[in-house]
Amino acid sequence: MELSVIMPCLNEVETLSDCISKAKDAMSRNQVDGEVIIADNGSVDGSVAVARKAGASVIIVAEKGYGSALLGGIAGAQGRYIIMADADGSYDFGNLMPFLEKLREGYDLVMGNRFAGGIAPGAMPFMHRYLGNPVLTGIGRLFFDSSCHDFHCGMRGFSRVAINNLDLKTTGMEFASEMIVKATLQKLQIIEVPTTLSPDGRSRSPHLRTWRDGWRHLRFLLLYSPRWLFLYPGLTLVGIGVAVMAWLLPGPRSVAGITLDIHTLLYAAIAILIGVQAMFFSLFARVFTVTEGLLPSPSRLVLFARGMGLEHWLLAGGICSGLGLAGSVRAVAVWQAVSFGPLDPVVTLRLVIPSALLLYLGGQLMLAGFFLGVLGMKRK
Repeated sequence: MELSVIMPCLNEVETLSDCISKAKDAMSRNQVDGEVIIADNGSVDGSVAVARKAGASVIIVAEKGYGSALLGGIAGAQGRYIIMADADGSYDFGNLMPFLEKLREGYDLVMGNRFAGGIAPGAMPFMHRYLGNPVLTGIGRLFFDSSCHDFHCGMRGFSRVAINNLDLKTTGMEFASEMIVKATLQKLQIIEVPTTLSPDGRSRSPHLRTWRDGWRHLRFLLLYSPRWLFLYPGLTLVGIGVAVMAWLLPGPRSVAGITLDIHTLLYAAIAILIGVQAMFFSLFARVFTVTEGLLPSPSRLVLFARGMGLEHWLLAGGICSGLGLAGSVRAVAVWQAVSFGPLDPVVTLRLVIPSALLLYLGGQLMLAGFFLGVLGMKRK
């Protein structure tokens, strides 16, 4: 069988029969050997009976969620290629051939682009059209260097073998983003075709929840990109903290009549601590995802971490700790010079703060070395 058309379904009795008919007519008209699969996710309105009467195969998916329904449908599909779309009447199942033709040409994932094909009045809420979709798509393109311009188009086609090899996991609406992100990271052949979006034909409210599902998409994009979640913010904090510390260590500074002193110096040290911690999280997450096979190949950061054995981390940590300890001894000597009496904090904290910072960083480097060793252990 060449093509399986999959429709996730949860109480779509008003539009389901028409969608199935259009898909079957399109395949018959173009002499495509195919099937229509309804991945039902717990309908109670008679959708299952309508689907079977219309000649579709029905797969009951017990686990709730948009992604769960599609994963169940994909698992039961027999076609070499799969085209998926919602069963609410918003996508044109009579226009399957642009997707199938690109799949025949060898593309692994064919994305619909509603912004290129046309969005009918009332088909997409204002917030989705001008804020949600553009922002989340822009973030996805930036984070993963994706070529897709409509991350959340519900109509898309793909090679069944190629998508199964991605080992998709998410069960909710973020399934749409996971497919594109993993396909991009695995260097699959991806192309877009224009598709239209019409107002859905349901009398009930849609399943999509703007803020809840938008957050799920954003959370997935962040968690799958340790660079943007941890590394870049960490580098920014470290850069600001180091610059401010270097500026304030010689003495107080005045800006627009405001004097900045040891209190600002302390906050600069905290910025460095948080930044370094974020950078370590980025490294840990990247090593973990590569080790577990969640990401396809080691980045330069992972290769750097692998190149540094435990002994190198311990040496770097020991040097930092040694410098911090030397500064601390110097601070005690200053205190001893006044017979361990009261000290001027404006003077002494300029020595104590960087010394404490170096002690902390030394400890973090050594602990990071041990933890990276744990992450890199081979398991059966």
